[in-house]
Amino acid sequence: MKQNDGDLDGLVRKRIRALRVAQGLSLEELATRARLSPSSLSRIENGQRRLALDQLVTLARALDTSLDQLVETGTDDVISHPAVDAAHGLMRWPIKADPGMSVVRQRMTQPPPDNPALMRAHPGREWLVVLSGTAVLMLGHRRFRVETNQAAEFPTMLPHAIGAEGGPCEILGIFDRDARRGHPSAEEVPTR
Repeated sequence: MKQNDGDLDGLVRKRIRALRVAQGLSLEELATRARLSPSSLSRIENGQRRLALDQLVTLARALDTSLDQLVETGTDDVISHPAVDAAHGLMRWPIKADPGMSVVRQRMTQPPPDNPALMRAHPGREWLVVLSGTAVLMLGHRRFRVETNQAAEFPTMLPHAIGAEGGPCEILGIFDRDARRGHPSAEEVPTR
């Protein structure tokens, strides 16, 4: 029985095919990974075969994704609104990510403090990608200029601070679970 593309079943079938194509896998390659015949996989993608939970689990693994991501339907939080953190000269946009990670877009206007006593240190690891402008990353007594389209990765046990140089800059800050705990404001962003 062919399923309606507007329902969850149709959405999951489209995702399976889209992930297979995006990863450059043929029907035969994915079928082998998922321990299915190529014809069975073709019928699953085309809606001519019923989707079984055990097949979905196997297909999710074969596509290097989770079952949750394969069947996710939530689209209510597609658009996020910025929150202004005037005390730190930042604008933050919450971005949905792995529950263990936090991704925050920040607009910075102030330079970072260059006094290590004013910097924070905590367990974890952080990454930043400069979207526009020039950011300055202070790590202890070292100063790094990070230009547009450059990224930095560092352990957060080093005293650190990030700011702008020569005008505003926008960055994506990515915090692992431990680093996120060291930056509670990364999670305390009100949404509308």
